[in-house]
Amino acid sequence: MRAGGGDWPSWMRGQAQRAHQPQLQAFYQTFSLTAEQPISETPLVALDLETSGLDPARSAILSIGLIPFDLQRIHLGERRAWVLRPPSGFSGESIPYHHITHSDTQEAPDFADVLPELLDCLAGHLAVVHYHPIERAFLGRAVQQRFKEPLRFPLIDTMDLEARRYRRGWRTRMRAIFGQTPVSIRLGDSRSRYHLPLYEGHQAALDALATAELLQAQIQHHYSPSTAIGQLWI
Repeated sequence: MRAGGGDWPSWMRGQAQRAHQPQLQAFYQTFSLTAEQPISETPLVALDLETSGLDPARSAILSIGLIPFDLQRIHLGERRAWVLRPPSGFSGESIPYHHITHSDTQEAPDFADVLPELLDCLAGHLAVVHYHPIERAFLGRAVQQRFKEPLRFPLIDTMDLEARRYRRGWRTRMRAIFGQTPVSIRLGDSRSRYHLPLYEGHQAALDALATAELLQAQIQHHYSPSTAIGQLWI
């Protein structure tokens, strides 16, 4: 669901006035994107989180990866990644997925320590994720817990773009009629449809790279460089 009824620029301007925490206020003030802006003229940043579980009320962010890019280039030299110390530890059940252990997080910084740099990296960019409920819910809760203020901004969700094409409308109805399994829109399966290479999943920086490449392929195959970002963001 879009904030402010879909008018992200107005909502972000309002947040800049409502925010009390200086770093959050500055982040909202830097937002200058418009819904009519072509995707080819928009600075993008792929973002991925690895968490200790799927429930933001009971789990925590363990790592963050991001990488700036555009439709022509992925700026590998500017990628950033952090391992974080969860506020109350974690059970370890998620270790087989992302291989982040208790020893990795014991001396790691708290989310609040990396937030200024994270906001700097996001500022002026349109974030791109795969399955936005994770990033939106976990980032929002982490900021709310520490600063008693929300963090919310527009995103392009590459999973949502795949869902628009393969999980909605006539394609979904036809598969249901013939008893076929719904098309997978997971990151790896989505990439395979565009003949992108297979990466090891559940590593924040690598998943961010995989998401950036996926969006480039989606725009090339189903949209155009002139597509307005207001048609893509949520």
